[in-house]
Amino acid sequence: MSTIRRVSPEEARKLVDDEGYLYVDVRSEAEYAAGHPAGAQNLPFMHVGPGGMQPNPDFITTAEALYPRDAKLVLGCRSGQRSLRAVEALLNAGYTSIVDQRAGFEGRRDMFGKLLEPGWSVTGLPVAQSTPGGSYPELRKKAGL
Repeated sequence: MSTIRRVSPEEARKLVDDEGYLYVDVRSEAEYAAGHPAGAQNLPFMHVGPGGMQPNPDFITTAEALYPRDAKLVLGCRSGQRSLRAVEALLNAGYTSIVDQRAGFEGRRDMFGKLLEPGWSVTGLPVAQSTPGGSYPELRKKAGL
């Protein structure tokens, strides 16, 4: 597999604004609803379950129903860990233009909670509470799932 392209929040916004990329927020539905990059769509890589975070078994199926394999997508999560795994999963499924927004929405932190790299919201980039048609239930309906 080729090297994964990882970008800062500012670089991710430039890809969305200037190069036609779509921002896909892979956080849980609740995290997305609490605030997300303006215009982002929500495709959770994991769901909150009784025992904590559980893989979304429909992640690839939903992605395939929504986005062609050559779609230009920037994936982001809370801190950059889930999105990196989601990028790997999509690349393994044959996607070719996937980029990871490495610091996520809140930023990358060390084991003590110190901010190492600010995320989307911390850098002051546009945040929304809702994006028409962008929630996971809306996207699944659009995809016919």
